[in-house]
Amino acid sequence: MDKLPDLTLTGSDGAPLRLRGLPLPLVVYFYPKDDTTGCTREAQDFSALSADFAAIGVHVIGVSKDPPKKHEKFIAKYDLTVALASDEDGSACEAFGTWVEKSMYGRTYMGIERATFLFGKDGALVQEWRKVKVPGHAAAVLEAARAL
Repeated sequence: MDKLPDLTLTGSDGAPLRLRGLPLPLVVYFYPKDDTTGCTREAQDFSALSADFAAIGVHVIGVSKDPPKKHEKFIAKYDLTVALASDEDGSACEAFGTWVEKSMYGRTYMGIERATFLFGKDGALVQEWRKVKVPGHAAAVLEAARAL
């Protein structure tokens, strides 16, 4: 993938959210599940830096397969300022290649790989991070966004 896909997700408010309708540059980060340790930390980290991203004109959106109502509770519980979107049908996960085989405790299953994508002003993919480790990640994405 070298351009922002033309996909429609569902915003946390339940309204359709067209990726190509969002302001560019754009950070799209995929995470497995609301209200789990790593995903909460990642959302808090992006939220803590949301003013810094806004100051350089970069929009940030987090995507998981959780439904909008769950996103709303997650946002309220942790006072998140980062936008969240639902990919309940998995079309965005497929397009971005984040729906992958995972394993835990010897069990294999399909799930969302934690990954982040940075798109420039023209909608072209500038950088991607795969198999993201949460500590320091949001700050690294901000540094890459500042270099645009």
